[in-house]
Amino acid sequence: MSQEQDVPPITEDDIANYLSGNPEFFERHAETLSSIQLFSQHGKRAVSLQERQAEMLREKIKSLEGRIMEMVRHGNENVMIADKLQKWTRSLLLTQQAIDLPTTVSHELKSQFLVPQVAIKIWGVNGLFSEEEFATGVSDDAKAFASSLQLPYCGVNSNFEAATWLDQPELASSLALIPLRAGAAIEAFGMLVLASPDPQRFNAGMGTDFLERIGELTSAALSRLRG
Repeated sequence: MSQEQDVPPITEDDIANYLSGNPEFFERHAETLSSIQLFSQHGKRAVSLQERQAEMLREKIKSLEGRIMEMVRHGNENVMIADKLQKWTRSLLLTQQAIDLPTTVSHELKSQFLVPQVAIKIWGVNGLFSEEEFATGVSDDAKAFASSLQLPYCGVNSNFEAATWLDQPELASSLALIPLRAGAAIEAFGMLVLASPDPQRFNAGMGTDFLERIGELTSAALSRLRG
């Protein structure tokens, strides 16, 4: 006499897999499809399968519309940033006197990107500019710190020397410290400081791609001042 083997119970996954693999099931059993009742997402009201599918489709469309609007918003923001960057770069190109470049960089960053405070320091400049404010008052430690930065620093003002280069360092709650380099050089020849009283304006979690581009363009422009 053979011993009857235990048959594992049918699970919901088994049913779902069967229906997925046999879409013609409901064609053969149309009465089953029409009798299915589900609960609406918007209450405990029982609805037909067709109504439930329509609700799901509406929710999906709503979600897609939200994503599209977000993409449009980001696209518009990127266009605005690109336009401001172009205007800022054009101002640098139109600056005829090299000695005026630090002022142009600072003024246009404040104007175009609404940065409350900007400071620039450069070392190793041509002797013609060695007594200018932008070429004085930098310690060896600050120079070494600038060279150690592989990416712009963004975050709180932790009593950095660079903050003292600002007109109102006491109002600098957050900073972006951008090293200035000649191409791929390891050593920095200057540093650009952006500051805000808003502690979240420049924060550790923000992306630095845009600030890196600002640093590259500033470095290229101010290279005219080097010895």
